[in-house]
Amino acid sequence: MKHANLSIFVPHVGCPHRCSFCDQGKISGTQSLPSAETVRQLCREQAPRLAGRREAEIAFFGGSFTAVDRAYQEELLRAAAPFVESGDFSGIRVSTRPDAVDNEALRLLHAYHVTAVELGAQSMDDGVLNANRRGHLARDVVEGARKVREQGFSLGLQMMTGLYSSTPQKDLETAQRLADLHPDTVRVYPTIVLRRTRLAQLWAAGAYRPQDLEEAVELGARLLELFEEEHGIPVIRMGLHAQASLEQNYLAGPWHPAFRELCEGGVLRRRLKTALQSLPPGRYLLWMHPRSVSKLTGHGDRTLDRLGEQGYYIKIRPKEDLQRLELELEEV
Repeated sequence: MKHANLSIFVPHVGCPHRCSFCDQGKISGTQSLPSAETVRQLCREQAPRLAGRREAEIAFFGGSFTAVDRAYQEELLRAAAPFVESGDFSGIRVSTRPDAVDNEALRLLHAYHVTAVELGAQSMDDGVLNANRRGHLARDVVEGARKVREQGFSLGLQMMTGLYSSTPQKDLETAQRLADLHPDTVRVYPTIVLRRTRLAQLWAAGAYRPQDLEEAVELGARLLELFEEEHGIPVIRMGLHAQASLEQNYLAGPWHPAFRELCEGGVLRRRLKTALQSLPPGRYLLWMHPRSVSKLTGHGDRTLDRLGEQGYYIKIRPKEDLQRLELELEEV
C-alpha cells in the first residue's frame, strides 16, 4: 500500500528565472503545456491503475505552479479537483518556488483540494543560490515554509547536491537547516549537467566540476541518515526519474537510474564497517532484510570481497523482521 503520484509536468511556465542547471523540458520529457482535457484524460486513465494505494495524489510538477497565470492554474486545478472529490485520488500536490506562496496563492490551492505544497529550496546558502541564479534567498525558504505550514498544507522541501559553488559541507548544512523546518517530506537531487544550460557552459569552460557518482552516493547516504534516521523525515525521492529526453541531453554528473538504491547501499556499507571495527577478523553471519541484500551486493559492489581480504568472511542471511537499513552480525 504505497504512496503514488500521477505526475503532470508544467515545464518552466511561471518561473521568473532560468537557473544555471535547469531545463525542465529535458528533465521531464515535456515541452508543451498540459491542457485541462489532458489532465482529465490522464486522471481517467490512471485512477484504475492506482486504485487501492493508501495515497494516490495528482501532482503538478516541473515549474513554479503558484507563479503561473491564475487563470491557467484554475483551469488545471478545476480539471483535477473532481477526481479528488470522487475519491479516485487522495489530494493534489504542487511544486513551486519558495518566494511564490503568498496567502492569496495558498487560498486558491485550498479551494481545489491541494493537500501538499513542495518548495524547491535547492540550497540554504545564499552564495550558492546567487551563483546559480535562483532569484531567492534562504530566508525566502524559511518564510515560504512557515506560510505553507500555517495554511495547513503538508510541506515538502527539495534540495540539490553538488551545485555550482557548493561543497559537501554546504550541502550538509543545507540539509540540517531544511530538517529544522520540520517538513513532512524531502526530495534530494544530485546536480547533473544538461545541454544548453548555463551549467553546461561553465562545465565546458572548466569552471564547474560536477560530483562523480561515488561522491554523490557517499553524500546521499549521509543525507538519508540525517533526514530519516536522525529527524524522522521521509525522503520520498533521490535522483531524477529515468527519461529518454534526460539521457539524450545528459552531459555530465552523477545520474543513475537506481540512485536511491546506491545511497541505501552506502548506508549499509558504512554501518557494516563500523560494526566490524570492534570485532576481530573471523567468520560472521550478516542478517539483513531480504529486500536490502541487493543494495549491499548489487551494482558491482565488492565490499564483501574487500572485507574477506582483511580476514572478515561474511555470509548474508535474510531476516524479515529487520528494518531495511538495519544490520545484525553474528560470529560463527
